[in-house]
Amino acid sequence: MNTKVALATLSLAAFTGLAQAQKVDLVNNEKEKKVEVSVDGKPFTSYYYPGEDVLKKAVLYPVMTGKGTVITRGWPLDPRANERVDHPHHVGIWLNYEDVNGNDYWNNSDAVDHKRRAYGTIKHTGIASIKSGKNKGELVVTADWVDKDGKLTLKEVTTYTFSGKGDTRVIDRSTKLTAVNGDVAMPDIKDGMYAIRVARELELPSNKPEIFTDAAGIATKVPVMNNEGITGNYRNSNGIEGEEVWGKRAIWCNLTGKIKGEDISVAIIDHPKNVGYPAYWHARGYGLFAVNPLGQKQLSNGKDVLNFKIKNGESTTFRYRMVVASEHLKDAALNAIAADYAKVK
Repeated sequence: MNTKVALATLSLAAFTGLAQAQKVDLVNNEKEKKVEVSVDGKPFTSYYYPGEDVLKKAVLYPVMTGKGTVITRGWPLDPRANERVDHPHHVGIWLNYEDVNGNDYWNNSDAVDHKRRAYGTIKHTGIASIKSGKNKGELVVTADWVDKDGKLTLKEVTTYTFSGKGDTRVIDRSTKLTAVNGDVAMPDIKDGMYAIRVARELELPSNKPEIFTDAAGIATKVPVMNNEGITGNYRNSNGIEGEEVWGKRAIWCNLTGKIKGEDISVAIIDHPKNVGYPAYWHARGYGLFAVNPLGQKQLSNGKDVLNFKIKNGESTTFRYRMVVASEHLKDAALNAIAADYAKVK
């Protein structure tokens, strides 16, 4: 057995067997419109569904490491000092897409100019089940994707599986989307699909201002900021690092950094059953970390094209694993975790 294989085997054993799984508790806090998730008695995250007057989709927010460090940006819900205040629709962890039958579900926020294009909303419709457990917790929720006129386009059923071992936390998300009022077109476009907006410390250091323009021509300025304490770096499954991971296919992408002395990894892993696998990554240095399986032309500079459709009455499922660890995970460990995740149906 060569050294690389031995390391991968050891890492997988540590992730799946040697470290003891911890108890996961889920509590529905109906008053605050959230399901609170704790691992080993410590807060991890919440499924937050405040309604479209606050957010145009439900999110996981905030998200913490096993040591209690918040890794998600606070603004606009809970602003913190020295944070960026761009892209108000980047909140916590979410899944949506920029073009669904001509409606933009990604950029929708009351802070944007709604006269420029049609915006869709993902309405939380219910909690189907909540299960706490010794080894994992499971939350099943439902939502309706409605267009600018309130017409139902997609029915969503999402299953979250939460788990933890040691100071590592894992979120598996499986989202089934069903077309219910005719065929649904999700044409090739840049902004999508599964994403997290991270804390300032996990951004990549930058010495130049940026301007990002969406499909409606709305520009968002991202200014140069003080880089003190800014420690983030991306690395994907093909060994590409930094902002160069943007627009590259990969099985996984890992964001590493440090917050108040704590080494942190935030990794997203694609699943072989997903359309477009391995997906293109829409990962930006200013703190947006996203995987977009459908925006192939936009992200590949025209090399690939995918204009995805769901026929009326049919469904598709998107599956992703997110790992939050209080260490800088190595390639061998992530390859092992990805191999383990590939076995999940």
